[in-house]
Amino acid sequence: MKPETEAELADIVASAKAPLEVIGGGTRQIGRTKGDPLHSSGLSGIRLYEPEALTLVAQAGTPLAEIETLLAENGQRLPFEPYDLRALQGTIGTPTIGGVVATNASGPRRIQAGACRDSLIGVRFVDGLGRILKNGGRVMKNVTGYDLVKLMAGSHGTLGVLTEVSFKLLPAPEATATVLVAEAETTSAATMAKAMASPFDVSGSAHANGTTALRLEGLEGSVSYRSQALANLLGGEVATFDWVAQRDVHAFAGVEGDVWRISVKPSGGPLMAEALRRLGAEKVIFDWAGGLLWVLASKGSPLRPAIKSGHATLIRGEGQTFPPEPAPIAALSAALRQKFDPRSLLNPGRMA
Repeated sequence: MKPETEAELADIVASAKAPLEVIGGGTRQIGRTKGDPLHSSGLSGIRLYEPEALTLVAQAGTPLAEIETLLAENGQRLPFEPYDLRALQGTIGTPTIGGVVATNASGPRRIQAGACRDSLIGVRFVDGLGRILKNGGRVMKNVTGYDLVKLMAGSHGTLGVLTEVSFKLLPAPEATATVLVAEAETTSAATMAKAMASPFDVSGSAHANGTTALRLEGLEGSVSYRSQALANLLGGEVATFDWVAQRDVHAFAGVEGDVWRISVKPSGGPLMAEALRRLGAEKVIFDWAGGLLWVLASKGSPLRPAIKSGHATLIRGEGQTFPPEPAPIAALSAALRQKFDPRSLLNPGRMA
């Protein structure tokens, strides 16, 4: 099924007698679910773009590349730097903006600009009863009741099928520079914390293979000054670094093993990595100033018991994809599903 209008989508959901597997571009499918395929890629096109107001409204099935190309032509960008894990997960297809929102896909710039949900200012979607719902608008504002904009980001299609999303945008930087510091993983957290606490406005902070990378963006003169000052502060050097490869975890693409995405307290990253290695982790890449760990482990490694705090998602491999929810959170999640999808039609079991 591939509806081309919101009304057609609503009719399909309202009349459904069996579960539906909601698919955007088919590139971010994690978790287990069974159902009749329901593709949202037919709902494609940019509805509104106001460069002067830094706002964009697009249908959920719009290819991400189409949006990024349009923004680049006007010197703008999505603030949160959405990742593309096709190479890592071995998937094909075309990433859509709805898939970005459904998974709250956010890259290295999250430490500065926030996650996808922080740039999202409006949504339209069809819930499990076939009702067309909307929340937010074209400008940032407070709302009462459910904050559906934030709720839909990261819900993996379990509460509704997105039809339209609205974003606030940012200007693209005139220049970018990276400071590299050669050091051990054990000291990287302190280095990244020092960089983030500096006045140099770091927009990316990562560590892998004995190198800490710190990105700065902005006007050319400012970036030149700030990057050299940060290099002097940390004992590093200004050099090139592939932030796309960092964002999309190219280091683990095509390499056999399970891949985990674990969010932790930044200062606890190295200790977490050490504990995971004792259970089968082979390589660890840090992002978000140490608050995000990408972990490559041998197949079937029982890493979840070692994760006493934080949030771990099995991105590639067999086993439980999402961590078990504490009882109060599980009760809240069940109440939300009962409210928006009482018939359990939409991606059932995906986030179980």
